[in-house]
Amino acid sequence: MGQKKLVRFAEIETFKNVLQFPQDIAGKWNAFFGNTHPVTLELACGKGEYALGLGRMYPERNFLGVDLKGNRIWVGAKKAIKENLVNVGFLRTQIDLIATYFAPGEVEEIWITFPDPQLRLSKAKKRLTHPKFLRLYQQFLSPGGCINLKTDSPDLYRFTRLVIDLYGCRLLADSDDVYSQSDVSDELRIKTHYESLDIAGSNRIHYLRFSLPEHLGDQEKDQLLKDKLAEYETTD
Repeated sequence: MGQKKLVRFAEIETFKNVLQFPQDIAGKWNAFFGNTHPVTLELACGKGEYALGLGRMYPERNFLGVDLKGNRIWVGAKKAIKENLVNVGFLRTQIDLIATYFAPGEVEEIWITFPDPQLRLSKAKKRLTHPKFLRLYQQFLSPGGCINLKTDSPDLYRFTRLVIDLYGCRLLADSDDVYSQSDVSDELRIKTHYESLDIAGSNRIHYLRFSLPEHLGDQEKDQLLKDKLAEYETTD
């Protein structure tokens, strides 16, 4: 590990707005933020551009960036401290463990911004909008809580639309070309580092907003999803 990363890892240990693999934190986020405001997560947050951007827009709400990469979290946490954004914090952990950190109903909203689309179908279960993850989110999202996906990957966008339809999620917003709209919201104008790179080369940003049903279905639905994905692989 480079010297710069070592310095950053040591420094985030001292940041009061960062928790790393905390124990027994579920149900205690109001104490962490020092208020009872609603909590919004930015998953796979990287440098936390969305947590920071939303935190500036909505001082009456709390925002928590979640990522495993401490070096990236350091960037966002440092900015939050510099700007005195006391409503922005960071959690360092694996997304697979996310449900262990929150009590039922403790999170109001989730943003998933430019995650790794895991394009190989063999890695579909690693996509953050796969039912495997939706079932985790369901454990702590408040009733009617929303999930937002912003991505430059047409494959992840289409996959998520399929999941929404197949599992009976409620689709609240759908755009396959965000910036072609004349009335783009301030929330969607926030740009992450990865958005500026246009890794997918599509020159187009996709957005979905949806909420989860009371029950997400069983193994039969999962098998149907698997079969449909296999069909796509055959026809591609």
